[in-house]
Amino acid sequence: MAKSVGSFLAESAHEAADTCRGGWKVLVHKGPSQFQFWIIALCIGIAAGFAALLFRKGIHWLQSTIYGAEDLSLLHTFANTLPWYWLVIIPTIGGLIVGIILNRFTPDGRVRSVADVIEGAALHEGRVERKAGIASAFASLITLSSGGSTGREGPVVHIAGMIATWVSVRINADGITGRDLLGCAVAAAVSASFNAPIAGALFALEVVLRHFAVHAFAPIVIASVAGTVINRLEFGDVTEFTLNTGTALQFYQELPAFLILGGLCGLVAVALMWTIFWADDMASHLQDDLRIPRWLRPAISGALLGILAIWFPHIIGVGYETTSAALTGNLLLHEAVVFAVLKVVAVSITMAGRMGGGVFSPSLMVGALTGLAFGMIATAIFPDVSGTTTLYALAGLGAVAAAVLGAPISTTLIVFEMTGDWQTGLAVMVAVSISTALSSRLVAGSFFLTQLERRNVHIAAGPQAYLLAMCGVGKVMRAKDAPKAAPEERCWEMVSEGRYVDGTATLESAMPIFEKTGEAFLPVVTLGGEDAPPELLGAVFHVDALRAYNKALAATAAEEHS
Repeated sequence: MAKSVGSFLAESAHEAADTCRGGWKVLVHKGPSQFQFWIIALCIGIAAGFAALLFRKGIHWLQSTIYGAEDLSLLHTFANTLPWYWLVIIPTIGGLIVGIILNRFTPDGRVRSVADVIEGAALHEGRVERKAGIASAFASLITLSSGGSTGREGPVVHIAGMIATWVSVRINADGITGRDLLGCAVAAAVSASFNAPIAGALFALEVVLRHFAVHAFAPIVIASVAGTVINRLEFGDVTEFTLNTGTALQFYQELPAFLILGGLCGLVAVALMWTIFWADDMASHLQDDLRIPRWLRPAISGALLGILAIWFPHIIGVGYETTSAALTGNLLLHEAVVFAVLKVVAVSITMAGRMGGGVFSPSLMVGALTGLAFGMIATAIFPDVSGTTTLYALAGLGAVAAAVLGAPISTTLIVFEMTGDWQTGLAVMVAVSISTALSSRLVAGSFFLTQLERRNVHIAAGPQAYLLAMCGVGKVMRAKDAPKAAPEERCWEMVSEGRYVDGTATLESAMPIFEKTGEAFLPVVTLGGEDAPPELLGAVFHVDALRAYNKALAATAAEEHS
């Protein structure tokens, strides 16, 4: 008997629903296929692009509401007309709100940023903290809106990382898939922030994933383009800065000058990073000595920023107005030098106060001011050889930023795409190469990797260093009742001699003991209270530890070269 139209449609709908449910189960348990992954990458790119856009517009709305400026591109000029007490009150209250948020919703009172995304990619299968990340996003929003002297790109990168983490958890993604999804989100966020799709894709590969595997390239590019489209639908296809470099680079004649500028920018970048870390350590010591509550630390930094802004309002916020003035040559020599020094001080105060924000925009501003000052001196000494001062400002902008981020390739492209000036590529490339080569000798690769090193997270040295910390001895050890287990009597002898590892330890702590003692195995124990004796769990053998380490290295190499 023939089926009715209604019955046929009902059966078709039921079959479609079963197919969708089956596809979802396959996606969750076996991971997405290549085509599915590209679709997911596109969706993540769109979501991250909107997140970057909303974060940027949120800063603009809140900043305009607080300061009352009609044109935020001229915020620094407008701030000169405000009463001095208003300039102090705004960042102080902003810091107080930030401190309360971070104290309530983060375990350590610290804002999450790019360094945490890099850590998530390396150690946590592409996952980042979500609860602390949401609190960090609001904290950075308030910081940048109320006068904090940092950048908006770092918080946006972590917000994108949370989007990727949410997707990874939903589809039960493995480590490779999770890292690729994280790369897609970061690429979209960076491209949407700078209107720079090429640089966004390369930033994700160069800084976050730290490899250029072919399998990750296509989805990351898709996500990066999606993020750029979101940005251009709102702001149009316009560059962040407009240059008037005028004459083309006389490369061969000016090459020595740009080499010297690169070295100078490398030193400036190192000085910026060291100043930030020194200020953070000093603030921590003062907090401990004076017993300052954790929630009050950002407010104190905000007050200091406000006092500084009374005389130098250019330190407020991201600082693109001053950066644009440097790139167009609308500053005097002493202004460029003083503004650069004060920006370093302001960034250090902001980050030492744990207020939030990133270092990309500040490094752009400091680099442009450094390059402008150098260019003014160079053109004054050699007027017949040197080109325009703004060309040096552009080269300095890229050189300092590349050294701070540890990303010469993507930073160079970001500079090109932010300015739309491709004719000056040789100057930027020369300065960037020298600055990154010099700074990498003085710090642990970049600002972000140095941050992680200070937290005892050893990623700068590569997988051969941090993979040991990812493998717990509990996963490798042989239980005391397992076949070929270590003799229990010998294990207790070694425990009494102090040669053992805790059951919660990793191979990072076990391998040095193996190297020092030359033992074939180490007892694994659970330590009780002060009077409680340790409990023997088993033993970790040196050969098993090496086998697990080699397996992890092989898997990492396979991922990076696939």
